[in-house]
Parts: sequence; C-alpha cells; structure tokens
Amino acid sequence: MPTRMRFTIWRPLAAVATTALVAAFLTPAAAHAAPRESKPVYSYDNAIREAVWVDTGLDGDGDGKTDRVAVDIVRPREPAQQGRKVPVIMDASPYYSCCGRGNESQKKTYDADGNVVRMPLFYDNYFVPRGYAFVGVDLAGTNRSDGCADVGGRSDIQSAKAVVDWFNGRARAYTTRTGTVRAKAGWTNGRTGMIGKSWDGTVANGVAATGVEGLETIVPISAISTWYEYYFTKGAPLYNSGPDWLSDYVDSPDARARCAAVQQKLVDGAPRTGDWTPLWTERDYVKAASRVKASVFLIHGQQDLNVRMQHVGPWWDALAKNGVERKIWLSQTGHVDPFDFRRAAWVDTLHRWFDHELLGYDNGIDREPMADIERHPDQWVTSKSWPPRGTGTATLRPAQGTRPGVGTLGLTRGHGTETLTDDPRLSETEWAAQIDKSTPEKAGFVTGPLTRDLRLSGSSEVTVTATPSTPTAHLSAVLVDLGPDTIRDYAASGEGITTLTDRTCWGASTSGDSACFKETRARTADVDYTVVSRGWADLGNHASDRKGVPLTPGKAYTITLDLAATDHVIPKGHRLALIVAGTDKDLIDPPADRPTLTLDLSRTSARVPFVGKAAAFARATAGSQSAAPEATALDGVRPPRTAHRIPEGGR
Repeated sequence: MPTRMRFTIWRPLAAVATTALVAAFLTPAAAHAAPRESKPVYSYDNAIREAVWVDTGLDGDGDGKTDRVAVDIVRPREPAQQGRKVPVIMDASPYYSCCGRGNESQKKTYDADGNVVRMPLFYDNYFVPRGYAFVGVDLAGTNRSDGCADVGGRSDIQSAKAVVDWFNGRARAYTTRTGTVRAKAGWTNGRTGMIGKSWDGTVANGVAATGVEGLETIVPISAISTWYEYYFTKGAPLYNSGPDWLSDYVDSPDARARCAAVQQKLVDGAPRTGDWTPLWTERDYVKAASRVKASVFLIHGQQDLNVRMQHVGPWWDALAKNGVERKIWLSQTGHVDPFDFRRAAWVDTLHRWFDHELLGYDNGIDREPMADIERHPDQWVTSKSWPPRGTGTATLRPAQGTRPGVGTLGLTRGHGTETLTDDPRLSETEWAAQIDKSTPEKAGFVTGPLTRDLRLSGSSEVTVTATPSTPTAHLSAVLVDLGPDTIRDYAASGEGITTLTDRTCWGASTSGDSACFKETRARTADVDYTVVSRGWADLGNHASDRKGVPLTPGKAYTITLDLAATDHVIPKGHRLALIVAGTDKDLIDPPADRPTLTLDLSRTSARVPFVGKAAAFARATAGSQSAAPEATALDGVRPPRTAHRIPEGGR
C-alpha cells in the first residue's frame, strides 16, 4: 500500500503546533487526470447493501465462542463491476438501535433479508455516490452484535479495529452471525476513515491509538480521549454513576442477560473514590498517542459540558508531539454536531478532507489554516496553526481588593488570605453573576477593563494553596470574560441551536433512506459575562492525580487544577476574572463535608496562555483601573443543567 510522508514541527498547546503533509500517491482512477474532487457519478439507489459479521477474536460475554460484530455496508455497485476498489468511511457506534444518531435520533432499519435500508446520518447518502463505501458497525453488545459493551475498553476498541483488519485481509468475517460461510472484503482497497460523534468519535480515537494499519484518518466529534476524565477530574466526581450504568444503557436486551460479569468488572474497576485503577489505564488513549498513524480532524464545542474540553488539550498536545497531521474546529456550542451548527461548510470541508486523505486528491486542504474558531454565533475565524505561533503562558496572581472576596488579578504576587465556604447549591453562573459582590461561597479576582483585545489560546492551570476545615473538600476554578456579548445559548436545551421544520438535502435518497434533514439556526443569548474555561479537583488528591487521601483540618495543601483548553478573545473594555470556589453545581458532585477553605494568595496563581505571552497581558492591563465597580448582579446563561451521564450522539 502506498505510504504517506509527514513533516511536522511540534510545539505544545502553550505555544504552537504546525503541520504540513505530502500525499504520495494517486488512485488508479486519478492517475492520468489528477482530479481535485470526487463527483456523485454512482447510483445510490442501486448501491450494494449487505451485512457481515466480523470475528473480533475476543469472548467478552464468556460463552465459549469468539464474538462477532455486525457490520452494515452500503457501497457503490459500479466500481465493483469495473474491478475497481473503493475506500471506506466508517462509524462504529453503540447507538444504532438503542438511542439513535444525529439531531433526529435516527436508527438503522432493515429489509426482510437483514440488509440495512436506512443508515443514520448523511454520510452514506453523500459519499457512496462519490465512490466511497460507508460502513456502520454495531459495537460489541449492541444491536446485532455479540459480546458486551465495556465502555471504551478492549472490547469496544477491538469491535472496530477488527473491522479495519478485515478490510485489509487480516481478520475473518461471515455472512451470518452464527454461520461458517466466509465473507471477503475484496471490494475495498483497505483505506479507512473513521468518523463519529461522542462515543463513536471516542472509539475512533481508541482505534487510532492502536496504530492499526489501514486507518488513514479519523474525524472525532465531541469525543473522549481518556475515560477517567469523563467520570472524574483529579478525584472530583463528575457524575453520580460509573461506566457500568452506561454499559447497561446501550447493551442489547440479550446482552444484558449475559453480561453480568462484565458489569461487575466495571463496578469493581471504577470505584467512586476517584482513584486511578487499571480500568482507566486501559481506557486512556492519550498515553498511546505515540502509536497514532492516522491524521486527525478534531471538532469540539468549547461549551460542551457533557464531553468537556478537558478531552481536547492533552490529546491535541500528544498528537502534536507525535507529528500527527491535524485539523481542528472549535465552536461556541455545547455537545452539537457540526452538521447542525455549520452545515454547508462542514459538508464541503469533510468532503475535501476525505478526498485528500482517502483518495489522495491534491485539493489543497492540507495547506489551509489548521484551525477554524467560532468567535460569535455563525462568525468564524481561522488560525494558520493552533495554538497560534507566539502563544505563551503568563503567570497571573490574585491579590486582595477593597472588599472581602473581591480581589484583583495581575502579574504581581499577592499577600494575605481569602476565605470561602462550599455551597453545593450554587454553580459557576451564580459565582460570575456576583463577581463584584462579597459572597461567602467564592473568591473572585478581576483585572481592570482591558485597554486592548487579549486572546487566550490553549490550556490553563490554576495552582491553589488552601486550608480546609473538614477532612474532604472539592475545588473549582473558572476563568470568566466580564463584559456584554451575544453568544450561543449553550445552556438551553439545544445547547446553542434551534431545530427548524424546513429540510435541506445532502446527497441522494431512496424511499427508505432520505438525505434530507431538518435545518437549524443559532440560538443566542445576550449576556454580561461568558465563562471561558473551567477546572475541578478533589483537594485530597493534592499529592497525586491518581489517589486521594483524607485531609487534616487546619493544614494547608497545594494542588493544581487543569483548566480546559479554549480559544477566546477578551475584547477591549472587558475584564478577565479568576474565580476559586468549592462545588460547581451539576458539573461536579459535592464532597462529604461542607468545608470552609482559606486561600493563601501568596501561593495561589493561574498560568494562562495568551497570544503574545505575558507581554500581551501586561499591555492590555497597563493603565487600567482594577478597583471593583458597583456590586450589581450580571446576567448570563442559565445555570448548567443536571450533568449528562451519556456521551450520546443526539444533538
């Protein structure tokens, strides 16, 4: 198979990451004409629709037989008749039967022979006429597959990896779930691109981290990069349940009857203490990023409070360090697919990405800016690299102000203390709304109005030295842009979109599979502040990210909270705030106690990445007055809804 050369210069998130790619092959069809775009020249109505069951080589359900996963295929008929092989676009999902895919929760439907009639989403409608096969894989334990869902573990990942192996002649498949008649993949050249939102995109990350040959690119949308960070962050629990609940949620009815042992392993391996266990090591794809050979086109909502932006920074940095070809879109939405917040541009960009990565067309997408970032609803900017060249961290220092809990934020080390008492009834929105007021549940530190725009780009850290009054304590740190703006209303039910009744069509349709989907528009909110980035921790994890211990009341502890990656411009005239508090309602669970925490300001700081480094912050705050304005309540989005427990692929 032709190889691809990559030439990459890497810098971490705090600086910059740039890549360049040379595609060193042409498909037979492109050899003399050098096309730049695949065209819809094949019949979708006459496409071959078939099902095979790929042997994973695992016996997850313990029935003495290796598990087979169902693989539904839609591929153009004409290339096979002409003796030409096609590449594959694949979405491996646990949701095809239980829950549905996309904004309209579509499920697979089948004909009397068991072949797929409706494949959810637009991928097959659009790409099959353009010479691609589209494949929808039921993860182990779901829909028509054997085995048990193990929530990002070996079974999940092997479910999809085995299919890539089958495309490339390294695995076995059968024409039925239990039969012995072998199925061959002679119709494909083995070149595979995986795509999917949420859990589906997570599987793509995991399969790429195996280094499997034949996987050329992945397009993870709102995807998890390490499952520990979906349930905990430095010991602080994000949900009141573990992966066993999620496995049970997606398992097919017959899988639930046979997967009790797997369920128990998930319970035992994910204690609610928040301690790291071997279960989390198996589900940490970041640590295996050095194996990734596929290119990565990553899409994420910066206000995603389901699969949070904490999953972007470490994964992006690890891929950059490994020289992986990358592209990224960052929206203002919550957990939303780009098909539903930037539809036309998304379909065009995805089309050109797959044409380049799977067909080898020199269409220039590899020479375009690395990052697209939504600055305002439906207003996008680009960055040649991400984070941009010239980005570096500034160490910001909180200091006391004229009122308790209403301090200043600058480059000079502060002194003294501030005190707060955890109130699990309140969230980051209430803290920010009262930023200029002394309230007992938070300590806020604010710059004066900026004299010029200031851009944050990358991941921040907040180091806190705190003395608790109780044996347990949780901490939250939040960066806030204080100033009027119109943003996507990520806290509303659509997480930044409103679904309309009109439909637009993206590809060819059949009577059983329409390519037409409901349109959407941005749902916006006028606000006085915007939460830019968040991070949480259990203070009991002060000595170790992986194991917590009881605290000694009255003793000071120092811990660093990892804040989510972001890209945000604080406009001239706005203020930047750092808030330190306890439980962030509905985003982390409260501790056993309700502690009072005393912050040592001389040993508390925030490392924030700015384009232009510390000098940019100094220029933007030079001459500004940091005295707290009148203590009036500010308006923002509504408080976060009760936290999701499902990395689902609806909106």
